[in-house]
Amino acid sequence: MKNLAGLMKQASQMQAKMEEMQTRLDQTEVEGTAGAGMVTVRLTGRGELKQIAIDSKLLDPSDAETVQDLIVAAHADARRKTEALMAEEMQKVTGGLPLPAGMKLPF
Repeated sequence: MKNLAGLMKQASQMQAKMEEMQTRLDQTEVEGTAGAGMVTVRLTGRGELKQIAIDSKLLDPSDAETVQDLIVAAHADARRKTEALMAEEMQKVTGGLPLPAGMKLPF
């Protein structure tokens, strides 16, 4: 019975740490760029798109496809950084314990 109480206490502590981590991720912003900085995208640590900045030199209506491609590339860059940030935060919460393959947190 002692083990069960200890396990429940650990689960409760991990849940509190997860909530703290999610709050930190909501408050953190990650920036991705493309086209030598001509397109910049900002995401929250949880991947929510917050801002897109486009250099005015790119705003030629005849070249809209390039701008669209750069926005996608900048978003992908920011998303990779967000995933790395989330993995780093998860390492802190789980105490470095490896998660089973394919398991991603937060759920």
